[in-house]
Amino acid sequence: MAAGAPRVFVSHLAGVPVFDPNGDQVGRVRDLVAMLRVGGRPPRLLGLVVEVLTRRRIFLPMTRVTGIESGQVITTGVVNMRRFEQRPTERLVLGEFLDRRVRLVETGEEVTVLDVAIQQLPARRDWEIDKYFVRRGRGGALRRKGETLTVEWSAVSGFSLEEEGQGAESLVATFERLRPTDVANALHHLSPKRRAEVAAALDDERLADVLEELPGDDQVEIIGKLQEERAADVLEAMDPDDAADLLSELPEEDKERLLTLMRPGDAADVRRLMSYEERTAGGLMTTEPIILRPDATVADALARVRQADLSPALAAQVYVCRSPDETPTGKYLGTVHFQRLLRDPPYALVGSIVDSDLVPLTPDTPLPAVTSYLAAYNLVSVPVVDESGSLLGAVTVDDVLDHLLPEDWRETDFRSGGEAAHGR
Repeated sequence: MAAGAPRVFVSHLAGVPVFDPNGDQVGRVRDLVAMLRVGGRPPRLLGLVVEVLTRRRIFLPMTRVTGIESGQVITTGVVNMRRFEQRPTERLVLGEFLDRRVRLVETGEEVTVLDVAIQQLPARRDWEIDKYFVRRGRGGALRRKGETLTVEWSAVSGFSLEEEGQGAESLVATFERLRPTDVANALHHLSPKRRAEVAAALDDERLADVLEELPGDDQVEIIGKLQEERAADVLEAMDPDDAADLLSELPEEDKERLLTLMRPGDAADVRRLMSYEERTAGGLMTTEPIILRPDATVADALARVRQADLSPALAAQVYVCRSPDETPTGKYLGTVHFQRLLRDPPYALVGSIVDSDLVPLTPDTPLPAVTSYLAAYNLVSVPVVDESGSLLGAVTVDDVLDHLLPEDWRETDFRSGGEAAHGR
């Protein structure tokens, strides 16, 4: 861990208030959710169980947590209000770790866990369990006898998953080391039963990433075996264009039921994408490019480009538009490539450096014309606007490639060439 990375003992988080960016209280922390991992790796913290004002307990992913400070937790303000349900690979830190009898690796001595420390990984929003505060002797948290000490996570046995005999938990923990494309490749070659077990054990965002890399038949099979509310959560976590493609493969009644369960804003984006022909700019585009108003600064733009969850194609440029700055936007003004952002001072306004020379595409532009446009101007992403000049979305080169390659391209062992090139 990097020096200075924040560390928090979980007992200090129990009951602390959770606030949105405006300072309004969302609820209070009731527990933390962690996932055990194989290979001696520390458990990963997935999120918090938050009791909202209606006394419903919901799940708040750590990716939605922007700060854990003295006596409070700050969120991005985006909260899913569906009731929290613990999954097979998840462990409640306060409910299942504290007062647990474990062993010190060095001596084999049994100790009792009194508290657990979590630490944020450098330059990321990921958190891991870092240390354990334990008591020697046979006694729970209320017993005052016996020496107490703080030890590294690696100094304790009794938490990590075993490599063998853990069913889907062990397999999911192993998959965590892989890229979504490689997980999708492994899932594709499992039996349908095993595929469903693993999919059920993955968290929503991870499953969404993996589904985006799977062939359509596998996507439909997996989403059809999930409980409907969870299926809607996963669809919300997917890129809107990928969710629209998946839903278009489902029977009409299933499609409408899932759209009804999704958050209205997410469902509206997906419905809009499904209204366009598949092999057109409208059918290919994503509705979530980086959009800034003309009075935003270069520093603002670079901060958006640096977001870790953006694909390289989407992070390559920002689109400058009048308010509103969500698709469909106000008037589209032009594009600023990230290389231009690197050349201008942080205080410069993006409206003053916008490139308005390239004519954007209309949503009915056919796929061959989109491909030619990207190739002719050496672009990785292109804006799509409607007849009024509002930005509807952007088509990225990876989405175009998906439609140009053979249908079975995902089953090709493309990794073998890379391994050979590196002498493996």
